[in-house]
Amino acid sequence: MQPTIAHQPALITPGDPAGIGPEIALRAFASGLRNIVLMGNIAHLTSLAQKCGLDIRFSPYDSNAPDGACPVVEMDWAVDIIPGTPDSRNAPAIIEAISRAVALTKDNVFSAVVTNPIAKSVLYETGFTYPGHTEFLAALDSDNTTPVMMLANDHLKIVPLTIHIPLCEVADHISDETITKTLTIIDEDLKYRFGLRQPRIAVAGLNPHAGENGHIGSFEHDRLAPLLIALQDKGFAITGPHSADSLFHEAAREQYDVVLAMYHDQALIPVKTLDFHNSVNVTLGLSYIRTSPDHGTAFDIAPQYKARPDSLIAAVTMAGKMAIQTAGRQRSSLVGQ
Repeated sequence: MQPTIAHQPALITPGDPAGIGPEIALRAFASGLRNIVLMGNIAHLTSLAQKCGLDIRFSPYDSNAPDGACPVVEMDWAVDIIPGTPDSRNAPAIIEAISRAVALTKDNVFSAVVTNPIAKSVLYETGFTYPGHTEFLAALDSDNTTPVMMLANDHLKIVPLTIHIPLCEVADHISDETITKTLTIIDEDLKYRFGLRQPRIAVAGLNPHAGENGHIGSFEHDRLAPLLIALQDKGFAITGPHSADSLFHEAAREQYDVVLAMYHDQALIPVKTLDFHNSVNVTLGLSYIRTSPDHGTAFDIAPQYKARPDSLIAAVTMAGKMAIQTAGRQRSSLVGQ
C-alpha cells in the first residue's frame, strides 16, 4: 500500500533563526514529538542543541535516516546566527525556506507546513512585499486563494474577520462579500480538514451587546442580521449576531464549533485567555495544511535558551489530526466515484 499524506511527516520551517523558532523545534523533538522534519543548517542546530542542553543527533532528511536522529532538510544561512539579533542578510534564506516547504508539501512529500515565526520588518529590508506570513503562503498556493486565519486550542476555535487595522476602521473594512466568503471557507475547511459534518458557526456582533437592537449601533440590525438569515436559508448552520461578552464561557462554547469575530482582539483575547501556551494559528482556505505557533519570534528571550515549545507541539499535533481527516475525506471521495 502506498503511504497516504496522513503518514507523511510535517515539515517545520525555521522562521527567523535569530528568534526562538529553531530552539522550540529542537525542544519539541527532544520532548518525544516524532513524524516531523526540521529545516535548517545541521551545524547551527547542533550548536544550538548543545547550548540548550539537549542531546540530539541530526541527519539529512531521507528515507534512510538513522533511528533516533532528528531529520533535517538542509539549508544554509548567509551569516552566522546570533540569538536575539536578527540579520536581514539571512532574509532571502528565510523566504526561500518557506517557498521550498510549501512546494514540497504541495507535492505530498510532507503532510503539512508548520511555520515558525518570522519578523516582517527584517524581510521588508530585502524587498519582501507581502503584508505578512499568511499572505505569502496564500500567494505560493494560487492566485485565487483567500487565506483565513483561525486561532484554535482544545477549548475554542475562532476566526477574526479583520486583523491588523485600527479599531476605528473595522466597520469600513467589513462587507457582505467578505463575511460570506469567510464563512464559506470556514464551513468548507471544518468539514474537509476537521471532519465536522455541519459546522456550527457563531457570529459575534461588532458593537457591545451586538448593538442592542440598534440602540448601541445599527451595524448588527441593519447589515449583519439580514445577511446571516440569508446564509441560513442557503444551509449554513449559523447563529448570531451574538454579544461577544457572553459568547465564550463554558456553557456557551458547547453551542457552537467555531466563532467568527469581527476584529483582532475580539478573537485573540478569549482564545489566549483560555489557553495561552497551547493555542495554534491555522490557515484555512489553502490547498495544503499550514499551522503555526500562536506567538512571535521572541527575540528578547532567544539568547536565554529557555523558550517553551508548547504552542509548536500543539501546532504539529493539530496538523497531524488535520492530515488524517483530509486523507479520510479523500479516500471517501474515491470510494464514492
